[in-house]
Amino acid sequence: MSYTPAQGVAASPGPDVSFEEATFSKVTWRLLPLLFLCYVASYLDRVNVGFAKLQMLQDLKFSETVYGLGAGIFFIGYFIFEVPSNIILHKVGARLWIARIMITWGIISGAMIFVTTPEMFYVMRFLLGVAEAGFFPGVILYLTYWYPSHRRGKITALFMTGIAISGVIGGPLSGWIMHAFPGVHGLTGWQWMFIIEAIPSLVLGVVVIFYLKDRIRDADWLNEDEKRLLESQIAQEQSEKIEVSLGQMFADGKVWLSAIIYFCFVMGLYGVSFWLPTIIKTTGVTDPLNIGLLTAIPYAVAAIAMIMIGRSADQHRERRWHVAIPAFLGCVGLLFSTVYDHNTLLAMASLTLAAVGILTTLPLFWSLPTAFLSGAAAAAGIALINSLGNLAGFVSPYLVGWLKDATQSTNTGMYVLAASLLLGGLLTLAVPAKLVNK
Repeated sequence: MSYTPAQGVAASPGPDVSFEEATFSKVTWRLLPLLFLCYVASYLDRVNVGFAKLQMLQDLKFSETVYGLGAGIFFIGYFIFEVPSNIILHKVGARLWIARIMITWGIISGAMIFVTTPEMFYVMRFLLGVAEAGFFPGVILYLTYWYPSHRRGKITALFMTGIAISGVIGGPLSGWIMHAFPGVHGLTGWQWMFIIEAIPSLVLGVVVIFYLKDRIRDADWLNEDEKRLLESQIAQEQSEKIEVSLGQMFADGKVWLSAIIYFCFVMGLYGVSFWLPTIIKTTGVTDPLNIGLLTAIPYAVAAIAMIMIGRSADQHRERRWHVAIPAFLGCVGLLFSTVYDHNTLLAMASLTLAAVGILTTLPLFWSLPTAFLSGAAAAAGIALINSLGNLAGFVSPYLVGWLKDATQSTNTGMYVLAASLLLGGLLTLAVPAKLVNK
């Protein structure tokens, strides 16, 4: 079928492929910047407790185990409400539901300033998880409404560079706030950090209401030919998938294998995210601002790697090795970070390799389950995989915190995380290539 730009729109020279590329480029420039900023704000509000820890534990007399449990309990609330949240998004639309998520998590994140006891810390982190449940899998589902699978590797990687960019921006920002604001209006540096870093989520939540469109047909910024092109590609891909019920989805071994793989990768992600400032501090760096600046380095390099490897996966239409090899690199990086834990330069090089590997696995992983799930099963399946996988976000920081209290070192925890990444990479290679290499 041939597509010609609508009347009044300048036609691109060349064959239909030029029009197709221009259309998808238009969609990307419309959707990705806002979704990217939302993810930056989301991830920043989720993991800034790792910076708060540098002052919070001393101020409130919390142990490392209390911190690890509080950091991780976020994911219990996240787990419980993830699947229901994504099903609601599928029914009511991404625009209103993503806005609701962002506004509520911004309010709760800012309210972290009122924490004074371990019990309050646990409750607030749990509520933050409840508020944020559904955001990430909701966006992954939302992207399947606009992009066929062979384009989603790069797009998902671009979106998920929000994790890396939140580290590039959030590390120095958090360090500066905690360095510069202690005592202002009677609040500590970590309290000011929670207040200031909650504001972007609230603002972006309002923007989402007015900016996002739920479906291709609703997009008034596309002409009719562009809409038909996008709809035909999405419809063709959906027709090639086998529609399954929610019951069949829960009984599908591929869904559970995907959840286990994702669990392994998330173990590595949150082990590094929640403990990176502490690991850097153990190398001899003490000033929060300097720690914040150093944390930006691994995330900046990882952002570049995520985009390059995501583009490679799409060009070669190969998924498994593009996921497994970065997982193995992440494993090696974590192991070397324990060898050089008292040498700042070599430790940073090791942590950068670990961040590149860990962060690169995540967007490319999502090309696996989205290749075989569709319809309501996709909404529930993506949420199920994400929620089960994110239980590692509870296990990982709590385990590392407990091991640090028990051994007075983060090294044992890093060994566990490295083994988890190795297992995730090996399990990825167990997924049939013909199923996901599209």
